[in-house]
Amino acid sequence: MVAFPTETVYGLGAVAFDALAVARIFEIKGRPHFDPLIVHVANAELAFDLCQSEPSLASRLAEAFWPGPLTLVLPKHPSIPDIVTAGLPSVAVRVPSHPVAQQLLAAVAAPLAAPSANRFGRISPTTAAHVYNDLGNDVPMILDGGSCTQGIESTILSLLEKRPQLLRHGSVSLEEIQDVIGEVESNIDPTDRPLSPGQLPSHYAPKTRLQFVRDAAPPGDSERVGLLAMGPTLASGYAAIEVLSESGELREAACNLFAALRRLDERQLDRIVCEFAPQQGLGNAINDRLWRGCQR
Repeated sequence: MVAFPTETVYGLGAVAFDALAVARIFEIKGRPHFDPLIVHVANAELAFDLCQSEPSLASRLAEAFWPGPLTLVLPKHPSIPDIVTAGLPSVAVRVPSHPVAQQLLAAVAAPLAAPSANRFGRISPTTAAHVYNDLGNDVPMILDGGSCTQGIESTILSLLEKRPQLLRHGSVSLEEIQDVIGEVESNIDPTDRPLSPGQLPSHYAPKTRLQFVRDAAPPGDSERVGLLAMGPTLASGYAAIEVLSESGELREAACNLFAALRRLDERQLDRIVCEFAPQQGLGNAINDRLWRGCQR
C-alpha cells in the first residue's frame, strides 16, 4: 500500500487485483465495505480493459478529459475483485494526470484501487502532511508530490444506463461534460447504499461542527466561531477567517477548500460557518462537499 498524490486529492492505493491488500485500505480508513473504490490506471486503453464494454460515449469523454479528474462507472470485468466494487457489477475508473501518480502506475504496471488517504468521512487530504496527520504510520509509504492542483475529488459519471447519470459533482463541471456528450441526468442524492464514492449523506467533515450561513453576520460573544469565506469579506468578530479566493475565482476556491477547512478545524473552535458558492460550475462541487460536511 502507498499514499500518492493525484491532481484532485491524495489517494491510498493498493493493486486492484489483490483483494487482501484492498481490504487493508478499508481497515486503515475505517471505511464501510459497501462503499466502492475508484480504480486508477495509466491510460484509457487500460481503463477500458477493466470493463465488460466500452460505450462510444466513454471514448468521447476519455478523449476530452483523460488524463484528468473524471471518473466513469462502467460494467466491470470479472478480474476486478468484488471488494473493490462493493459487490456491484460495475467499476469506477479514471486516469489521473498528476506526474507522480503516472510514474507510480508505470512502476507498478497494474491498476490501483485508491480512495482518499484519510480517515473515513473526514476532510480529504491535499498534501502529504495531511495524509500523515490522519493516518500516521499505518501507511508504509507516502509519496510527496506537493499540494494537489485541483483540490476537490473527481467528478463521477455513470454510463450504465441509456442516459449518462451524474453521481458526484467534482473538478470537471457538469457544463463541461454536457458540452461533450449532451444532456446528463443527476443522481447525486445522498444514499446509504452508494453506487460510487462520495454519495453517503455525511462525508468530508471536520471534527468541529460545520454550518452553512446565508450571510457572514458577526457571531455572538459567547463562542469562538470560524468563518470559511468564498471570497473577500468585511466580516469581523470571528476567531478565525479563511478566504478561499481573494479574487472570488471558483477554481482557486476549490483548490484551497480542504486545506482551509483543516486549518480552521485545528483552531479549537466551537463551530465553523461557511458561505454558499455560486450554484454553477465548480460551485456545485464546493457546495456538495460543504453540505455533506455539515451532516455529521
